[in-house]
Order: sequence, then C-alpha cells, then structure tokens
Amino acid sequence: MSTYAVIETGGQQLRVEPGRFYNIRHLASLTSNELEQNTKILIYRVLMIRRKSDIEIGHPWLKDAVVKGRILHPYIEKKVIIYKMVSKKKTRRKLGHRQKSARFVVDSISLNGEDIYE
Repeated sequence: MSTYAVIETGGQQLRVEPGRFYNIRHLASLTSNELEQNTKILIYRVLMIRRKSDIEIGHPWLKDAVVKGRILHPYIEKKVIIYKMVSKKKTRRKLGHRQKSARFVVDSISLNGEDIYE
C-alpha cells in the first residue's frame, strides 16, 4: 500500500499498485488483434506516483513516468441494452452492444528510468 500510481486509461482514472490486476476498457493504442494474452503494455499517462511518504504530481501527466504491465486475457463484457420508446407514437427501438475489455496486471512503476517497488 505504500507504493502506487494513478493512471488515466479508458476514459477513467485508476489507482494501480505493482503485482495487482485491473479491468480496463478502451485500450486505444491496441487494436483487437493485438489484445492477446501476455502482450506487454506501457502506459505513459501517469497522473501521480506515491512511494512511502513522497508524492509526485504531474501537470497533467508526469514526465518520464511509465506503468509497465501485461494483459492477462481479453474478454467481452455483458451486453448493455438500450431501449427507447416514445409513448403515444408507437415507436420502439431496441439496441445493444458488448464492450471489449482486458484484464491486465501491473508489473512495475518506473519514474525517471528507475523501477519503483514496495
């Protein structure tokens, strides 16, 4: 708990720690063909890094900060159904889609070229 980073990916901000896994959506830099098991990914949008009592905050991102990880497995989330109905017009429309997601594990957090571990 003493070392963690806050990253921005998939339109959301995540607090990540080395050795833990997370579910993320919208890996913009990777297409669906590249989302395979054990694909290494580097995330450069690091907003904040905390190690012990030191806190590094970026404006908006930290320079030379990288979160290194690998994809455990890609998957498709449950289907989201959008149902629109206009009353008194007899208009109904039912749509749905399944979001592509990936579960990834954080291997290390590095700042200025040196890896930060607990």
